[in-house]
Amino acid sequence: MLKQPPVVKETDLPLLVDLYELAMAQAYWSEGMNENAVFSLFFRELPENRNFVLACGQQHVAYIIESLAFTDEHIKRLESLGRFQPGFLDWLREFRFSGSVHAIAEGTPVFPQEPLLEVEGPVAEVQLLESLVMNYVHLESVLASKAVRLISAAEGRPVVDFGMRRTHGMDAAHRGVRAYRFAGLAGTSNVLAGLDFNMPVYGTMAHSFVQACTDEMEAFRAYARLYPGTTLLVDTYDTRSAVERIINWLQEEPDVRIGGIRLDSGDLADEAAECRRMLDEAGLSELKIMASGGLDEYKIAALVSDNAPIDGFGVGTAIGASNDEPALELAFKLTEYADRPRMKNSPGKQSFPGRKQIYRRLDPNGRLALDVVAGRDEVFDGEPLLKPVMRRGQIIEGAIPTLDSQVESAKRAMDSLPSQFRSLQPAHQNPVVISDFLRALQRDTIARVCGG
Repeated sequence: MLKQPPVVKETDLPLLVDLYELAMAQAYWSEGMNENAVFSLFFRELPENRNFVLACGQQHVAYIIESLAFTDEHIKRLESLGRFQPGFLDWLREFRFSGSVHAIAEGTPVFPQEPLLEVEGPVAEVQLLESLVMNYVHLESVLASKAVRLISAAEGRPVVDFGMRRTHGMDAAHRGVRAYRFAGLAGTSNVLAGLDFNMPVYGTMAHSFVQACTDEMEAFRAYARLYPGTTLLVDTYDTRSAVERIINWLQEEPDVRIGGIRLDSGDLADEAAECRRMLDEAGLSELKIMASGGLDEYKIAALVSDNAPIDGFGVGTAIGASNDEPALELAFKLTEYADRPRMKNSPGKQSFPGRKQIYRRLDPNGRLALDVVAGRDEVFDGEPLLKPVMRRGQIIEGAIPTLDSQVESAKRAMDSLPSQFRSLQPAHQNPVVISDFLRALQRDTIARVCGG
């Protein structure tokens, strides 16, 4: 019996699989099915409130795949299930991924039917990766796609992540910040993730500090002494009275330095306008006004549209849980086995067989014009997005850039999107074209497997 809530360790990731993946791997092993397979990771449709998905995690997942190995302890735990033959458990003992991975660059905007990555290798090896790959890429892509919308709504004003407390677990709180970097967030309140992913860490105070002090001014003075240039939280009791006290204090003690105030409740537009007026009339126009408290992209857009004098936004639950669209219809599907195209033909879930490539074409202004999803060996105008990152089970040297350079590339990719895709309103446009070759391959595959 576990004596404490378990934390998933990286060394235990080989067991982070759905049972059917292990069961199918044993079936492949038992039947001597060891031919090469290609699996493709993609989503069929966009969520209702997304015009694209900012793909994240698909290159980094190669580091996880490269190091996967079953220990003796893992084998003992699997043996306890009573489902696996000794020979198959011996096969797992020797497991090391021996295949290849092609992936698009992290921070790439993608659309339905476009592979985020393709994994090739002996079929049992690749099958074991399914849930791990999907879980890893899904989380970061969902959170990055939400962050992009918040940034778009802010129209150049900084957006800071305050979402750790309500994210769905520690892993999401941590890796979410990595995703936010690709989206372009200005910073995070999450210390560990900010340090790990080289993102600025921001924070002021909670209402509890003000409440714990004798009065607001005691709290404000203490924070200003400890943290020159700090932002003061002014809505614990009465916002405008607090701002008036701050003005009087700064006029009496001009050497005191604060950076601004934060509003966390009420009608933020009205409160910000009145606070701005008070500060400006007192000659304190350099002080910034930050806003937080239940914000999402629509509320931020409304504040910006109303010309509310707010200089930056802190967003919590909406970003940490991607509360309006918390899931993508990601799929990891077999598209080739034993050198023959394979596909699923279920109603509403039809896929395209074969290995693929995406060619992204830009217009003369450097904006996205068209994506062509083609067969791997086809050649079209445009930049091929799927690049090899693993070969024979090893990461290709130099194939995965540093996080900082990936973030810069993501910014350029985002800048290349036409305005309708960056809007909060539905774009009602799909820039993806499926090549004639892939459509013919799909028809031929259906005819073969259905006997038509």
